[in-house]
Amino acid sequence: MTNAKSPKIHRRLQGVVVSAKTDKTRIVEVSRVIAHHKYGKRFRVNKRFASHDAKNTYQLGDKVVIEQCRPMSKTKRWRIINKVN
Repeated sequence: MTNAKSPKIHRRLQGVVVSAKTDKTRIVEVSRVIAHHKYGKRFRVNKRFASHDAKNTYQLGDKVVIEQCRPMSKTKRWRIINKVN
């Protein structure tokens, strides 16, 4: 048996940058549609994630892909991977 570690699988989400006010941090809003457990009606749920952007390249309104990573601060646990066209 070998002790080789397999590469970690990180969660990836797609969302829109809704705030670019802070240095190296962007707030990304991820929207998803879920169905009510009893009545079946579908509705939209939004969640905001503080994401790391080292070079301040992404601006307000950009569609981006974020990936879960190690904690970078009290609220930042995600990093921006790339922009979606």
